[in-house]
Amino acid sequence: MTALPQPHAPQLGIPATYMRGGTSKGVFFRLEDLPAAAQVPGRARDRLFQRVIGSPDPYGKQTDGMGGATSSTSKCVILSPSARPGHDVDYLYGQVSIDTDFVDWSGNCGNLSTAAGAFAIHAGYVDPARIPADGVCTVRIWQANIGKTILAHVPVTGGQVQESGDFELDGVTFPAAEIVLEFIDPADEGEDGGAMFPTGNLVDTLDVPGVGALEATLITAGIPTVFVDAAAIGYDGTELQPAINGDPAALARLEAIRVAGALRMDLIRTPEEAATRQHTPKVAFVAPPRAYEASSGKAIPVDAIDLNVRALSMGKLHHAMMGTASVAIAAAAAVPGTLVNRAAGGGAREAVRFGHPSGTLRVGAAVAQVDGQWTVTRAVMSRSARILMEGQVRVPADTLPIVGAQLAGDRVPEP
Repeated sequence: MTALPQPHAPQLGIPATYMRGGTSKGVFFRLEDLPAAAQVPGRARDRLFQRVIGSPDPYGKQTDGMGGATSSTSKCVILSPSARPGHDVDYLYGQVSIDTDFVDWSGNCGNLSTAAGAFAIHAGYVDPARIPADGVCTVRIWQANIGKTILAHVPVTGGQVQESGDFELDGVTFPAAEIVLEFIDPADEGEDGGAMFPTGNLVDTLDVPGVGALEATLITAGIPTVFVDAAAIGYDGTELQPAINGDPAALARLEAIRVAGALRMDLIRTPEEAATRQHTPKVAFVAPPRAYEASSGKAIPVDAIDLNVRALSMGKLHHAMMGTASVAIAAAAAVPGTLVNRAAGGGAREAVRFGHPSGTLRVGAAVAQVDGQWTVTRAVMSRSARILMEGQVRVPADTLPIVGAQLAGDRVPEP
């Protein structure tokens, strides 16, 4: 007797918006639009986001999802109304690993913080009385991953978010409207109330397996970041992606530096933990200004920048610069004696323009010394954002039921 074919349930449709923010892209959700099982932190939410993005993908292409096979495009965001006084929205960010089975909730995405401000208005989360007919609306964002406030100054025309404009951002092909971001008190103080330099030093010496003793500036402003001198690891700071991402030995050395920094910053207890905490810390190498040709072919003259910086995200050299790492660069550059400050020529400074693989970026930070410890009160940068697509994202119907059976005893702690 021939077995009857098993019925196949239709795909689930979930309201979603696909947005570019800065040099990143991600899938944005309103919390209330998610299936009930994914409205709370846990395995169901992680599995849903992985299926949306197309991960884990052993081919590394994310062909069966919304991801673009880079750390800049493998992201999901949840926004919801904020119950926190003085804030409009809560913004939660998930970095979805491309080829391995995890979602990293340990940090923020500075680029998508821009889009979070615009999306908050699009989604109806900002009091209409606060939105001008024409002008700028300041969206007060609570960044839930790290517990920090971000102010997004979003341009408005005709009562709607203005997305077109003439602001140009290296790493993004087309101009758009400028959104100014302010990161308030961006240093991660942690549970023990530590300063933005978690070891208390502006420069530490790391013992890195396979590399040896290496000077590093360890900072927690914006996102935990490990800065090293480019020359100390054989680079001049003008490298583009192929020079690093096509060299497995280089990637292994840089990961070893990242792991050593994470251990010194007490972000992980064992080196093995770094495998599931790829989003933080970042690792970056800095160098004095030097002319180079950006990935677009644009010439970057030496007098256009204060220093060169190259940073890795999720194990690969970033095509431009992460927004949160830009905050770390701004804060470290403002403190005399750090490796970043030295590369920029030393001295006190409130702003810095650095070169990255796609071009240049100007960032500013206000720092002060309080009771012998450095602190940063705010960092400022400009980005842009726009909606690329909106409607429903589709996932197979068995994505959530299968996970539902696994929930007992397998929950992911709330970030």
